[in-house]
Amino acid sequence: MKRSSVIRRVVVAATAVALAAACTPDGGSGPGTVSPAPTTAAPAPTTSGSGDDKPSASASPSTGTPSAPATGTPSAPATTGAPAGRILMKDGDENAQVRELQARLRQIGYFDRAPTGFYGTMTAGAVTAFQKKRELPQTGSVDETTWQRLLGMTRKPTAAELRPATTNKLDTPDPRCMTGRVMCISKESRTLAWMIDGKVVSSFDVRFGSENTPTREGEFKVEWKAREWTSTIYHTPMPYSMFFSRGQAVHYSADFAARGYAGASHGCVNVRDKAKLAVLFDQVKVGDKVVVHW
Repeated sequence: MKRSSVIRRVVVAATAVALAAACTPDGGSGPGTVSPAPTTAAPAPTTSGSGDDKPSASASPSTGTPSAPATGTPSAPATTGAPAGRILMKDGDENAQVRELQARLRQIGYFDRAPTGFYGTMTAGAVTAFQKKRELPQTGSVDETTWQRLLGMTRKPTAAELRPATTNKLDTPDPRCMTGRVMCISKESRTLAWMIDGKVVSSFDVRFGSENTPTREGEFKVEWKAREWTSTIYHTPMPYSMFFSRGQAVHYSADFAARGYAGASHGCVNVRDKAKLAVLFDQVKVGDKVVVHW
């Protein structure tokens, strides 16, 4: 009887040892399975959407440790290229250097809007495209190598390039805008150009009325002005109003500043740069010409 118990204990112990040897140390695979180490590099960050939001980056795969050969000499790790260097600018940064980066990328066709100084998805996408063309690591962030390569291909941005007068490119002025003092407003380019004797003094992005409440086209004059005004119909603030056609006016719009072209006015010409419009308001006189055209 005692000998049978001893035999049973020996068998159970041997079985336990065998089961323990079959488990994997990483905890992610089933018994008896070993996950191979990936051999490809992590993909570059991808951008989505039209906004300058943060780019979504794929997670980097983990890498395994190569086994030593039979001679006991460790094998050399696989090379992935020279290190890119210290990161200078990356997603989420907001400063003057980012604004310069965007202006320089715009000079060579990689950034198609006015510099904002904020590093988001559009900037990351532009940097990635630049890195790909130059056969640099496609990280979407600006390291020392990327920055030096960009500096060598571009010039120092001017003040106008760093802070353009308008995000939208100005349209060719209507012939009626070429003489006198006039607010030349283009529905085609969605811009307002303040012009004196055919020269552009300042310019603005603007928004117009919807199909149900269109902004009237034609040649008008500034009838009256109001630094502070509230719509008597819609009860919304209309700062720096310059009325030109039966209640339609050029004025600042907080909604345009917040939502952009996702909305529309009730027929007025909305401006989203309040500080610049305040300067224009002081320059424009009652009787100055207003031209709204395509």
